[in-house]
Amino acid sequence: MAEQTAYEKHVWETLAEHRLAYIRSGGALGHLMEGEPLRDGRRFNPMCLLRTAGRKSGKQFVTPVMYGNLGGEIVVVASKGGADEHPAWYLNLKANGELAVQVATQAFTAGFREPEGEERAAVWAYMDGLSPHYAKYRGMTGREIPLVMILLKDEIPVFSE
Repeated sequence: MAEQTAYEKHVWETLAEHRLAYIRSGGALGHLMEGEPLRDGRRFNPMCLLRTAGRKSGKQFVTPVMYGNLGGEIVVVASKGGADEHPAWYLNLKANGELAVQVATQAFTAGFREPEGEERAAVWAYMDGLSPHYAKYRGMTGREIPLVMILLKDEIPVFSE
């Protein structure tokens, strides 16, 4: 694995701080994360927390990701910033299917699916409208970046450390 650039290190440190604030505040902080201005001038991106079980360790991992809401389903992109490998949360999800999601101050068990064909194209168009970074990420890698559609199920307590 290549050594991280100063920018990549900064991004991962920022996400770790964001995750901690989101969890420690019970979701009162962290649902909106400030970023660089997008085409429409928007600077704040909606963030949710995904909790997955490690495919090898069984340990619970919580990952902040930007999301969209399309037709009542939460949409997340397994982009890993355009890296050539899938993010660990996605590999964990595919391996064992366990998923919980926290959106602001509410958490839920959840199911998931991956859109295909025309629906996948429509979901990409929607997510590209939320952030121009997704098109850039797709251009940076040869892998097919997964889209994950999440359907919330039963309410559970918010995540803790």
